[in-house]
Amino acid sequence: HVPPDLAGRNFKLEMPKNDKRTLYVGGLEEDVTVEVLKAAFIPFGELVDVNIPLDNQSGKHRGFGFVEFESADDATEATFNMNNGELNGRVLTVNIAKPMTVTENSNKAIWHAEADAFFDKQGWGDDGDPVITDDGVEDEGLKPK
Repeated sequence: HVPPDLAGRNFKLEMPKNDKRTLYVGGLEEDVTVEVLKAAFIPFGELVDVNIPLDNQSGKHRGFGFVEFESADDATEATFNMNNGELNGRVLTVNIAKPMTVTENSNKAIWHAEADAFFDKQGWGDDGDPVITDDGVEDEGLKPK
């Protein structure tokens, strides 16, 4: 749903750059919670966010999480100390998180730049004509070139 004052305008999604403050933490045992992960990493510095993605079907986490620090130096120290360390009996893999990349046949979300490349490759582009959506709101759409 696009507000009337924004209709017809082009927007570019800006993804945050990897500033080396967010860590990927793999190898989590199934009983590990956000609180447990937070407690394991708080000794290395101020945390901004701790996230353990859940599987949509099972509702359980998928064995990995992300820990974001206030500073890149703290994240580096945590990586040095926690990679190959143990949490709840499991050996962890800890490294700087990388942006998600996917294949063009994937059902996962893709980053804006990769989406543009995909649509260009498929011969789809924005022809500038608005499209009226089911709710009657004017929206810019993609049509074959």
